[in-house]
Amino acid sequence: MKEISWIVAFSAGLFSFLSPCVLPMIPAYVSYLTGAGLTELTSGKSKLTVLYKSIGFILGFSLVFVIMGASISSLGQLLSAYQGIFRRAGGILIIVFGIHTAGIFKIKLFYSEKRWFPENIHSKNLGSLFLGMAFAAGWTPCVGPILSSILIYAGSMNTVSTGILLLVFYSLGLAIPFILTALAIESFTKYFKRYSRFLPAISTISGILLIIFGILIFFNKLAVISGYFNFLPSF
Repeated sequence: MKEISWIVAFSAGLFSFLSPCVLPMIPAYVSYLTGAGLTELTSGKSKLTVLYKSIGFILGFSLVFVIMGASISSLGQLLSAYQGIFRRAGGILIIVFGIHTAGIFKIKLFYSEKRWFPENIHSKNLGSLFLGMAFAAGWTPCVGPILSSILIYAGSMNTVSTGILLLVFYSLGLAIPFILTALAIESFTKYFKRYSRFLPAISTISGILLIIFGILIFFNKLAVISGYFNFLPSF
C-alpha cells in the first residue's frame, strides 16, 4: 500500500511541474533566480550558479510542502475517530479538484493565487530558498488542486511520518524535472514551443487521474491497485 502512495505522490508532483502554470514559467523562474538573461546561462560558471540556486529553490518549496504535510497529518491523527468521514469528504473534494483541473467545470474560487516575489532576490545568499518558499505558499490554478489532493491524502494516513513522506515524494516529483530543465534551459526554450500544444491535454489527463484517485479514496479502494506494484521495495 505504501509503494503505491509514493508513486501517486511523485506522479502528482510531476503533473504539477507539467501543468500550464508551471512549465511555461520555468525560464522566467531560472532567470529571476540568477538575475541573468537566458543567453547568459550557457557557460560552465553560469550553470553552476543555476545548479545551486535551483537547489535552494527546491529546498524552499520542499520545506513548506513537508510542513504542510506534517500539519495536515497531525490534524488527521487528532480526528482519527472520524477518519471514515474525513476520508469520504476528502475523496469528494479530490473529485471536485479533478473536475476543475480537467476543465469539465471550472470553479472560479480555484483561480485565486498569492505570490510574493521581492526585488533583487537573486543577489541574496538565501534568496532562492525564500523564493521557493514563496512559490510553495502561493496558490496557483493548476498546482493548487493537485497539491491539495495530496495534502488531503496525507491527512488520511495512519502516522504523521507517512504523511510527511508523501509530501517528500511530491516535492521530488516537482524538483527532479525542475533541476534538469534548469540545467538544460537553452534546449528547453528551443523545443518548448513545439510541445506546448500538449499542455491542455496534460491538464485533462491530470484531472481525470484526480477524479479516479478521489473515487478510490472515497471507497477506500486504493489498495486494489497496489497489487500491481509488488515488485517495488518497501520503505
